[in-house]
Amino acid sequence: MDAKKIALVVAAIPAFLTPFMGSSVNIALPPIGREFEIDAILLGWIATSYLLAAGIFSVPFGRLADIKGIKKVFVTGIFIYSLGSLLSALAPSAELLIVFRVVQGIGVAMDFATRMAILTSVFSSAERGKAIGINIGFTYTGLSLGPFLGGFLTQNFGWRSLFFMNVPIGVLALILAIWKLKGDWIGAKGEKFDFTGSIIYGFVLLLVIYGLTESAVEYIIAGLVLLIAFLMYESRVEHPVFEINLLKQNFTFSLSSLAALLNYSATFAVIFIMSLYLQYVKSLTPQEAGFILIAQPVIMAIFAPFAGWLSDRIEPRAVASAGMAVATVSLFFFSGIEADTPMSVIIPNLMLLGFGLGLFASPNTNAIMGSVQRKYFGIASATVATMRLLGQVLSMALVMLVFSIIMGRVEITPEYYPLLIESAKVSFMIFTAVCFAGIFASLGRGKLR
Repeated sequence: MDAKKIALVVAAIPAFLTPFMGSSVNIALPPIGREFEIDAILLGWIATSYLLAAGIFSVPFGRLADIKGIKKVFVTGIFIYSLGSLLSALAPSAELLIVFRVVQGIGVAMDFATRMAILTSVFSSAERGKAIGINIGFTYTGLSLGPFLGGFLTQNFGWRSLFFMNVPIGVLALILAIWKLKGDWIGAKGEKFDFTGSIIYGFVLLLVIYGLTESAVEYIIAGLVLLIAFLMYESRVEHPVFEINLLKQNFTFSLSSLAALLNYSATFAVIFIMSLYLQYVKSLTPQEAGFILIAQPVIMAIFAPFAGWLSDRIEPRAVASAGMAVATVSLFFFSGIEADTPMSVIIPNLMLLGFGLGLFASPNTNAIMGSVQRKYFGIASATVATMRLLGQVLSMALVMLVFSIIMGRVEITPEYYPLLIESAKVSFMIFTAVCFAGIFASLGRGKLR
């Protein structure tokens, strides 16, 4: 097997595994909530803590990969992720489960910061879009199987089986990466690592997301002030953790990153909302809900490789912008959801959303990775991951903010179902507006070729 196929296979396992974990846990949240008897906000933190940790650490690990070697960071990430999975499976309380999800998220950050960099290093610009599309196809396959297989495992073996399942697959990925993946791709050897910038960056995300989630304006303000300080510091330091000039001078890179942020902010929490809606309001089992929710990521998995291939031949912004527009229409339809909305409406709309996301992701990633020099592959890969993760965290934070305002900190019981539906409708209205704005960010990036 040549180096390209090896890289594709090794990158495919975590590409499948990490989104599988995210989407399957969403299905398991109602049973977890019942076991630990926790409110909807704390339940949301079980999903959000994982994403927040991954978002905080992706950029620092992307920079570290450029300095110390992409393979080293990639392999270490798989090990930490597998350890976090094992600990999560054994968690005796909701609070410790959240802590162990943070460990998982740190491992995911190391994978996210390096996986696209590996593919970009191995494949030429003429093949890159196809390779990225295949990898994203595995990501969407993980998302697809997450609700279905996650629902089956949760219903028949309990929610802890989801985390146990990750351990042997993670060990397999670790062995393959150490044994078969050749080269370490050090693009910035000898440069210093920016610890100060990394710490400031982490606190920025933590303060803003916690402030949004808990409706604490003072934390949001503190986070935004710290963000200004971070940007000023990074523009002056010799070897910054994040190359601000990429945003200031590379129009394609900056607007493609913004488009990714807006897309994921508008769409990620859809599965979370619909999982609660289907299991509480519609009284479906985890397995039945998973079978319904699989409609979205299956369509994503089918169209992502095609969209990546297409972006090698025509302007990525055209394909990605069309995908963003389709997603906007789907979110608008969801904003009218009611308790009696039939499955004949819900399932096609999930498929429509999946089609839009499938068209968007691969071309947008291709545009980001194709717009930077080789020495920035690690940080560009980390930026792709960070925009996705930050968008996902913001998506969850917005939902939890809406829930806290409309429902309050209550366990979801039948008397609160009308408020759950109202929260869902308001969230989808916000997501429609965010996704609509993303169309213009995608269109404005300019030509890549």
